[in-house]
Amino acid sequence: MANIVLVGIQWGDEGKGKIVDFLSDKADLVVRFQGGNNAGHTVIVGDQKVVLHLIPSGILRPSTTCIIGNGVVVNLDVLQTELETLESQGIKVTAEQLKISENAHLIMPYHLKIEESNEDRRGDQKVGTTKRGIGPTYVDKIAREGLRIADLKDVEYLKEKLGVLLAAKNEYIEKVLGAAPLDFEPIYQNLLKHRDWVLPHVCNASLVIHQAQRQRHNILFEGAQGTSLDVDHGTYPFVTSSNTVAGGACTGSGIGPTAINKVIGVLKAYTTRVGSGPFPTELFDEVGERIQTQGHEFGATTGRPRRCGWLDAVFLKYAVRINGLTDLSVTKLDVLTGLKEIKICTAYKHPDGSISDTFVSDGRELEKVTPVYEVHQGWDEFPSEAKNFEDLPPQAKAFLRRIEELSETQVSMVSTGPKRDEQIVVHSLF
Repeated sequence: MANIVLVGIQWGDEGKGKIVDFLSDKADLVVRFQGGNNAGHTVIVGDQKVVLHLIPSGILRPSTTCIIGNGVVVNLDVLQTELETLESQGIKVTAEQLKISENAHLIMPYHLKIEESNEDRRGDQKVGTTKRGIGPTYVDKIAREGLRIADLKDVEYLKEKLGVLLAAKNEYIEKVLGAAPLDFEPIYQNLLKHRDWVLPHVCNASLVIHQAQRQRHNILFEGAQGTSLDVDHGTYPFVTSSNTVAGGACTGSGIGPTAINKVIGVLKAYTTRVGSGPFPTELFDEVGERIQTQGHEFGATTGRPRRCGWLDAVFLKYAVRINGLTDLSVTKLDVLTGLKEIKICTAYKHPDGSISDTFVSDGRELEKVTPVYEVHQGWDEFPSEAKNFEDLPPQAKAFLRRIEELSETQVSMVSTGPKRDEQIVVHSLF
């Protein structure tokens, strides 16, 4: 039995979906613990590409039960569409396979309208949100003004609560944002429409997880986005609205920290970022364009091109510390094939000339640093069929060993390509 937390340790888009899918083969339970449909996990099974936004990637394993935890914010329209898309791909999801925490908060139409208006009003100071209503939903959660999945159980209570909340939101929308108010009836009727299919999935998630622990099942806790986007520990304010670090697995699913056995950090062999904000190792040359093209670096949720740069080991060490990482899973190593030189940022040079290997989370200060690189020899060929570490090119092995040295964390998995079976397990996790 093992309880494993899996998190992204860059700016998201590290390939967590593939790793969750791979590990789900031995996991009895997969729990998504934060974020919303602002995340996108892509898994390639055979010739089929599956993109998930709310449902844990473990859903592609018929014997695995998946839970959308209380830390997730849920857009019911999006969730229904996702279920219908899976079914159209031959993946029928039952109420036994997918469970939703009764404490998860609902993304409402007014959340989308507020976020879009607020982002547009920021002008040059845009955060770069996906405009999916995620932030405003978390605001209401903290302000104790949110609707939760559990509120769907009592129709009269739902109607009364929605009426009070919508009146307050409409006042803000009209007087502050200068936009047209939203009508109550279409929103209410849409919630009623969803009740019949949603309620069979609803559960006390913390209890389900606890029972699985007592039965000594393998449990995988799945995060979205990445450590750099954590609302407390990321490059604020260019962050998401939830705790993406490993500690969020506890608050976002209802387990205690002593239940966690391992924490896996997923990172690309290089770095990418979507949206605004500082990015010390960003490349603006043909190498950056090559990585973007070879790595198919376009957002699964938004389609936006990702900014690309070299691996930042300064941030990597920071991510190891705040997540308590025990293992690393390196993805997209194959994308670097053909480059004569591959760089790793090992320190930052500050405007005053000082050099430090300590990460700076203050965005204004981070924008001013210059990366200090060490250069590694590249490789010309990469065996996607490799199943053992020793099958990799010597230069690639040396690159991975250097990642271990800089992070003081073992590399336990290496992806050799985008497909499910293109994976090397160096150290067993379950």
